[in-house]
Amino acid sequence: MGVGHGHSHGPSPTAVGPGRSRIRRMVFALVILLAFLLLEVTVGVMIDSLALLADAGHMLTDVVGMSMGLVALLLASKGSKAAARTFGWHRAEVLTAMANAVLLLGVAVWVMYEAIGRIGDAPDVPGLPLMLTAAAGLAANLVVMLMLRADAKDSLAVRGAYLEVLADAVGSVGVLLAGAAVLAFNWEYADIVVGVLISLWVVPRAIKLAGAALRILTQASPANIDIGAVRADLLALPGVQDVHDLHVWTLTTGMDVATVHLTSESDAGRILLSAKVVLDGHGLGHATVQVESGVEGSRCQQDLTW
Repeated sequence: MGVGHGHSHGPSPTAVGPGRSRIRRMVFALVILLAFLLLEVTVGVMIDSLALLADAGHMLTDVVGMSMGLVALLLASKGSKAAARTFGWHRAEVLTAMANAVLLLGVAVWVMYEAIGRIGDAPDVPGLPLMLTAAAGLAANLVVMLMLRADAKDSLAVRGAYLEVLADAVGSVGVLLAGAAVLAFNWEYADIVVGVLISLWVVPRAIKLAGAALRILTQASPANIDIGAVRADLLALPGVQDVHDLHVWTLTTGMDVATVHLTSESDAGRILLSAKVVLDGHGLGHATVQVESGVEGSRCQQDLTW
């Protein structure tokens, strides 16, 4: 047993749960996207446009991702008192971001497959309905992006939804260009080319989103925190002889946590207060610090298996 044990608690935007205004904006955005998803699917099927159906597919991922993100935010805001979920539901939004990335990649693969099947047999797609529908979809995406932009910085779930809407907005611009090419040059392959380009543009962003979620799920150290510097600053504290069992990970967006054992023969209370200042300075507002004597610290390191 250590001679001292303490917690450092700092402000965390995610820890206190999302505000009602964030959830309200998500609901409004979801309604807007649903309305224009129905419009794009209807027109896309009627005129047999791959570009429009690709854009509708991405908007479908917007709707699904927004729905899952909304559920994740609601769960995170309610927390949990169950013994099996001591951290509550904060990881729900990370799982949502991963699901969003998988959906985006799935739509990209489907569009590629469909485009290959249309080579040599491109349908005659009318340009004007294509452009009008894409313009309506672009307007919807821009409104939703403005609603989500601020919250995307603080929530991985909202960020995933925002990236999907951004991708869909770019897709709508592409569909507009395809419609213009059909009207101006009667180029029948414009629809197919734009559909493929939309998918290629989305893929790296989906992979980046999946990577961010995987980094959290595998409990890798946050990219914005220099673990070596944290260790060095703790070791430099007066009276600290050794730093071991230092672990830093991200629970969810905006909530980095840490645990560390310090070996010291000095006053444990003073060491804990000094360690709190160091950890707060590195953005680790929630940390558990264990202060041990020299003998206990040596025994602890010998017992470590991970």
